[in-house]
Amino acid sequence: MKGKFCIGMICSALILCSCEQVFEYHPYELRLDEKYKHINEKNIERLRISDRNRDTVRFIAMGDTQRWYDETEDFVNAVNRRDDIDFVIHGGDISDFGLKKEYCWIHDIMSRLKVPYMAVIGNHDNLGSGREVYEAMYGALNFAFVYGGIKFVCLNTNALDYDYSIPVPDFEFIQEQIADTLEQPIHSSIAVMHTQPGNVIFNNNVKVPFQEYLKKLKNLRFCVHAHEHHLMVNDFFEDGIIYYGSDAMKNRNYLLFTVTKENYSYEVVYF
Repeated sequence: MKGKFCIGMICSALILCSCEQVFEYHPYELRLDEKYKHINEKNIERLRISDRNRDTVRFIAMGDTQRWYDETEDFVNAVNRRDDIDFVIHGGDISDFGLKKEYCWIHDIMSRLKVPYMAVIGNHDNLGSGREVYEAMYGALNFAFVYGGIKFVCLNTNALDYDYSIPVPDFEFIQEQIADTLEQPIHSSIAVMHTQPGNVIFNNNVKVPFQEYLKKLKNLRFCVHAHEHHLMVNDFFEDGIIYYGSDAMKNRNYLLFTVTKENYSYEVVYF
């Protein structure tokens, strides 16, 4: 009997020791394997290494993957069949409920892309401990990178989720990017966000100053957003700066932009 008890204790100990690999202690716990950390930073570095005197940049804008895992897999497979894409920008709502598992499931799919991808935070990504998960996996809520002579300024615009506890949008960050664009050897700027001005999630008390700040970026070409779950093309401020809204993955399409120093074009691609 004593021998059976000892064997049982040993088995229990082995199970407990392996629990970290099998069980999640809490749906909001934040421990992550290394492959799930610093995703934006790693992919921006991949871009930097490949950026060699390009006069044309082709990138995809998509977003709102949420619970549409099969459609996101099909998206990745469709993009991987092409050889003319430089990178992908995920416009946010990576997850549906801000859960770490959701973030990881989507990254497991998106990481199969042959090209780098970067992601901004969406309003669904802020639910629960989602903001902390985003920061642990993707990095800063506001970030920027340069590729092919273009500065991409990526912004957190989900003001309603923060109750004014942090500045959203972060004008200080935008001001820093304005200063950088004037000093850096770039020819254009593009702004990226999840929620567009005028939406209830955006802080519409400052939507006009927000636009004026963006227009101070060097040669702002256009803005990209997600959130609405359908395609959108709008000149919200009637100043010639177009906001392009990507669809949700459930509708099986993405926006493909081709940008040169002189002009740009876009197309909707279905898969």
